[in-house]
Order: sequence, then structure tokens, then C-alpha cells
Amino acid sequence: MRDPYSLLGVQKDAGPDEIKAAWRSKAKTLHPDHNQGDPLATRRFAEVGQAYEVLKDPDRRRRYDRAVETQQTIMQQREAARQAEERARAARANAEKVMEELARANAQRAQNQAHAQGTAGPGTLGSEQESPEDIINRIFGSPSDPRPATGQGQGQSQSQGAGTGQAQPHGPSQARAQQAPPRPDAAAPEQAQAAAGAEAKGDPSGQKAPPPLPLQAIELLSGLMRRIRGSTPPPEKAPDLIATATVSLNDMLQLAPATVSLSDGREVRLPLEAGMTDGHVIRLPGQGLRIPGTQRGDLVVTLRIARDERFRVEGHDLHTVLPISLEDAVLGTEAEVETPGGRVAVSIPAWTGSDQSLRIAGLGLHREVGQRGDIVVEVRVILWEKPDPKVIDLMRHMRYGLFV
Repeated sequence: MRDPYSLLGVQKDAGPDEIKAAWRSKAKTLHPDHNQGDPLATRRFAEVGQAYEVLKDPDRRRRYDRAVETQQTIMQQREAARQAEERARAARANAEKVMEELARANAQRAQNQAHAQGTAGPGTLGSEQESPEDIINRIFGSPSDPRPATGQGQGQSQSQGAGTGQAQPHGPSQARAQQAPPRPDAAAPEQAQAAAGAEAKGDPSGQKAPPPLPLQAIELLSGLMRRIRGSTPPPEKAPDLIATATVSLNDMLQLAPATVSLSDGREVRLPLEAGMTDGHVIRLPGQGLRIPGTQRGDLVVTLRIARDERFRVEGHDLHTVLPISLEDAVLGTEAEVETPGGRVAVSIPAWTGSDQSLRIAGLGLHREVGQRGDIVVEVRVILWEKPDPKVIDLMRHMRYGLFV
């Protein structure tokens, strides 16, 4: 069925009166008697009637709104999963780029070290080692920079231009310029510092060996994954699963666990605790809907106490009715009241009417640990099954003021 709100032309927050007025207007306009030349008039008229049947019932309308919300959430999660898959494919494609850049950087470092050893003698280092984070930023751009790097040549020209303060050429001449060794006078302070650090570590040649290629690859991939995961939003939570648990009054008094049968075929054990009563809402985290790509939702259970012929549940109190005769209501009497634990004697004061009630403390539902509600005895004055001439004569004298 199509969206009932759009069929009736009302908003989702429309009230019952507005929905009823919209249905009457649509039904009058689309009635087949007024559209005899339209072969689809009967179907459109039936759709409007079905839409009104859904929206006029609060329970059916609530279930429909919940189903639409769940469907929209599922579509959003599917779209998020698709975008995550696209980002994963882009990450796999960039992994090759990372490895090529790593091999190129190692080759360039080895060439610079060899040239520095031949020019400045042993104990010098031709270039400074680049960290994995620097390589990733050079390839893909800084996370704070909205302009991503377009290639290796651009990243190298930017880094070299920032170091020398000169504009770098593009094309083959740029590659040759990158392979040119650094000037000995410019590299001397850095070389001396690196050689001093190497000698302090016991390396007589003054060279600082780079990490092995597999270790560098792991560091680069780890940095790349940190960047990807940092841009991926956390999975959204699936909608809550709504259920109703009906338990007996004895189960509530004994706090016996109940079993809830869910729409997906599962059965969940529901613990009953002190403080619960009819209409209490229980939330069980992580027991709701399971949708791929989302965090599992919660199970929301509304507690309902089955109807009992002896008592009526109001909060944590149990209400019961005690019928008494007219003479007992006027003169007072002793009676017995049924409670969940057995019959209990109560005293009915003289002149007790049907608008009065008595309380027996501590025999109701568990309010808190160590505390319970009450038994509320509602008095009902009743007459005998057969008319009594004496009572009739007495009431006649009381009405007309005649006393014997």
C-alpha cells in the first residue's frame, strides 16, 4: 500500500479530526459514482479507504510509523555501508601507491647516502630519514589541508620548494633535479649531528641504518588505516525492538522471571524486580534488531499484568471489592477479605457506605526492597436477593416521616 499520509494529503503529525476531514473530502471526490468515466476510480477510492483505516486506529498508525522509520534506517545503513566499501576500495588502491613511494624513498635515501660518503668522507649522512606519517601526508596531503596531493611529483616539488625557497620545474627536468645530490655545505651541519648521534650509539661509520622495508611498510599501512578509520563515522544504532510481556499476578508477587517471545523467533528471559508494576517499561541493551553494518539496537519491553478476577492492579496497590449488607453497613461488623496470601479478618466500622474503603498494609506488589503496596478493600453495600417487608416498611417511614 502507498503512503497513507500522501494518499489523504495530510502531514505525519496530523490529528484525528484533520485525518477524518481529509478522508471525507477525498472519498467524496474519488467516489466511483462521481467518476464513472474513470476506470481507476474504484481502485483509488479503495486506497483512500485503506489509508483512513490505518491512520484512524492509533495502534495501527503507530505500527506503520515504526515500520517506516525502521525501513528508512535500514536504507541509511545500507548507504553508509556502500560508502564504507567505496572508501575501502580507495584504500586498497592507494596501498600500491604507498609501497611504490616507500621503495622510491628507500632508493633515493640509499643513493644520497652513497653520494654523501663519496663526497664528504665516512661518518656523514646524505639525507634525513622521513617518517611514515610524513610520507602519507606527502602522498595524500595533510588531514587539515582540504586540497589532496595529486601525485608524487607535486608532493616532491612542494617539499623541495619549501626547503630551498625556489620554484621547482616540472617534467623530466624535475626528476633529474630530485636525483641531484645535496650541497655539501648545506648538509654539513645535519651530517655532523647525525654522525655524532651514530658514534654515540657505537656505529663507527656514522651512518644511521633505516628500518627494514617490511617494518616501514607496516608503519605506513598502520598510518594509512588510522587516517581511514579516523574519517569513518561510528556505526549507527539500529532501531529499538518493541515487545509486550504479559505476566500473572502471582509471578509479580514472587518476582519470578518471565519469558518474552519476539517477532524474530527468539525468546528472551525477562527478570522481574521490585518496583515494577503494570505498564512498566524495561530496556534490555543489545537485545534488539540486528542489521548488517549497524550497532545492535535495544529491546524495549512493556510489562502487562494479566487480568485477575480477585484484584485490580493500580500502581503497587491491589484493589478488591467487599460486599456487605445494609444492616452491616449501618451497625458495623467483622468480615474476611481475600488476599494473595489467604483470607484476612477486617473490621467494618458502623455507618460505612459504598464510597469508603479500607486498607491492609504491606500485602500488595513489591514497591522497593523490603516495602510493598497495600490491599485496598472497596466496600459495596448490597441488598438481599428477595425484598424484606420490614426493611421496606422502615424505609417508607423514613421517607415520609412516619414513625411507629
